[in-house]
Amino acid sequence: MAKTNFQFEKRQRELAKKQKKEEKLRRKQEGTDRDETEDAAGDVEGGAANGAAKTGAAPAAPAAGS
Repeated sequence: MAKTNFQFEKRQRELAKKQKKEEKLRRKQEGTDRDETEDAAGDVEGGAANGAAKTGAAPAAPAAGS
């Protein structure tokens, strides 16, 4: 009966763990990058309207007499 090669099996498990960890880190970085770009785009597009909504102030209305 052949002996099992425990070192090979252990190395395979370590490689699988390392690959899984790297993939998880990559997905986490992509998620934070995506969130940052969406936040920046939202600030530029929303402008003062978002600021007024956050503070509870009414948006500025145009002058009626002009």
